[in-house]
Order: sequence, then structure tokens, then C-alpha cells
Amino acid sequence: MPTDAGKLGKLGVANRMSDDQALPRRRPKRTTRLPRAPTVFLTTAAVLITVFGMRELNWLLGPFLLAIMIVILVHPIFQALVRRRIPRVVALGALILAIYGLLLGLTAIIMLAIARLATLLPNYSAGLTTSLQFVSKQLARLGIGTPQIRELLGSVDLAAVARFLTNHIPSLFGAGANILFLASLLLFLAIESTQVQRRAAYLLVDHPNLADGLRDFVRNTRRFLAATGAFAVIVGVIDTFFLILVDIPLAPLWGLLAAACNFIPYVGFIIGLVPPALLALLDGNWQLMIVIIIVYIVLNSIITTIIPAKVVGDLVGMSMTVTMISVAFWSWILGPIGAVLAVPLSLMAKAILLDSDPAARWASGFFNSDDRNRRLQDDDLGLP
Repeated sequence: MPTDAGKLGKLGVANRMSDDQALPRRRPKRTTRLPRAPTVFLTTAAVLITVFGMRELNWLLGPFLLAIMIVILVHPIFQALVRRRIPRVVALGALILAIYGLLLGLTAIIMLAIARLATLLPNYSAGLTTSLQFVSKQLARLGIGTPQIRELLGSVDLAAVARFLTNHIPSLFGAGANILFLASLLLFLAIESTQVQRRAAYLLVDHPNLADGLRDFVRNTRRFLAATGAFAVIVGVIDTFFLILVDIPLAPLWGLLAAACNFIPYVGFIIGLVPPALLALLDGNWQLMIVIIIVYIVLNSIITTIIPAKVVGDLVGMSMTVTMISVAFWSWILGPIGAVLAVPLSLMAKAILLDSDPAARWASGFFNSDDRNRRLQDDDLGLP
């Protein structure tokens, strides 16, 4: 026989069930979403504001991003020394020396090339006169040998060009004094990079997709710089031997300049082409100048453009079209530094905006290389 307490308990349960049934059911909260047109408009406006803001702050963003890329490139030295049980203070000192050595080395190459070109130009006055006379005759044959053109050709003063370059060398070194800001950034970033794993601990827990995207960005940036460096060495050696063969003065220096300029995608070889082509023209040998231009275009088209576009694209997972557009885009925002850092900056933007968001996977397909898209699709579909 059920006790009175049991009857009361059953009665209470029944009453609660009837009360719950009498209560209205809560409706799930509806998330309001803007229509597509306002969303596109607001997104476009935000992107434009961000882009123009970055362009206005390029004096700050340029050195900061360059410092980040240099630290990313050199940081494996610190990791390798720590793994070999070298004291962390010694490893940090080696990291800082490597960073400043890389920066000073690249700056010295460019400054030396400009200085040596300025000292060579006055020796080619006779060759310049011959070249100008040849150009004047060719223009006269074409019926455009007007007095204005002859006056323009006669007004070219090679000594004045040399004085212009020489006078601006101190200003270039004065501008190099602004590298003090970059040097300070490099010092602090180098110190902070030794604690990057501890600082990223919460990022790994709270935003694992973003952490994975940034990890891929660092790895792909090092791959890009390593592959670009390898192709730079190849093109520098070939250009040096070619310039020695055609008897261009200071051929090793111009080959070294071509190798350094190889880090500027697609347009860097033009900077390395100017000195040897100019020296050939000033020597009165315009045929040799044409040969140098053709050889540089062919070599750099094959070794620094066509082959690297495929190899580097597969290494970093970025399509060739995006690579070319990124050079123009980042050059417009950051100037020459943007041209040098175009691919790493695009990789960083892709990691933050696309790779960190699973919902943006559809957009990543347009930025990735064919090889990366194929690997991702095979992994998602479980294909061998």
C-alpha cells in the first residue's frame, strides 16, 4: 500500500507537469541578419577605410612589417641554438647579430652599387658623345632631327649626372639614419620572439584556427624567402659570368645587385639591369646594350619569374595571379618595402582573414594554388 507521503509526492509531480504544460513554450531567439546589399556595402566601406588608413600610415607600417619578416626569417637560428643547449642569452645575441648583419648587408650592396656607378660615369664621356651622335643621325634619317631634339641631346651632361648621384649619396645615407627606428623595432621584436610560444598559449586555446593559420603563414614565409634566395643566387651567378664574358666593368657587383633585387618580385630585375646596360650604352656600344637587355629579360623571365612562379606558388600555396596582384597592391600601399614584402604580406592577410575562418573556405580556393586546393580537397573528401 502506498504511504501518504508517496501519494503526496506523486500528486506534486503531477501538479508540476500540468503547470509546465500550461506555461507557454519559449521560442528560440532569432538572429537578425542584414540583407546582402547593405552587408556588401558596409564590408566594402570597411575595406576601403582600412586600406587607405594603411596607406596613410605606411611610414609606420613599412618598417614594422619589414622588421617582422626579418625576425621570422632569422628566428630559426635562436631555436637551433637553444636545442643544442646553448644559453638563451648567447642564442639571443646570435639572433640579434644575424638580424642586423642581414639588414646592413643588403643596404651596403645597394649603396656600393650606386657609389661605384657614380664614379664610373665620368670615364664614359667620349662613349656618350658617340652614342648621342648616333642617335641624332638615326633621328635625322627618320625626319625628326629638329633643332629642339638636337638641343636636348646636346644638353646631356654626363658629369652633371655623376655629380647628381654623388651629391645625393650623403642624402641617401642621411635617409639611412631613419633605419634607427627599424633597428629599434628589430631589437625589441627579436627579444619578444624568444617568448612567442608562451605569449601565444591563449591564442592556441581560444582561437585554434587562427593559430594554425599564423603557423602556416610563418612556415610559408620562410619557404618563400628560402626559395627566392636560392633563385637569387642562381641568377646572380649567371648574370656575373655573362657580364664578365661581354667585358662589363664591375661584373661581380652587378651580379650581386641582381641577386639582391631578385627579392622584389617581377620588377626587381629591372633595377639590376640598369647599371650594366647603361655602361654598355655609355661605352658607345648600343648593340651590346640591346644584347644585355635581351639576355637579362630572358634569364629573369625563366629563372626569376616563370619557374619561381610555379615553384614558389606550390611551396606557399598561393596562385600566380594573386602573387602578381599583391605586388602592385602592396607597392601602392607601402612603396618599395611593399614590393619586397608583397608575398609574405599577402600570406599574412590570408592567414588572418581566410584561413582562420572555416566559413571563408570558399574564398580561400581563389587565393590558393592549384596544388594546395587539390591537397585540401583530397583531405576533406578522404581521397588517397
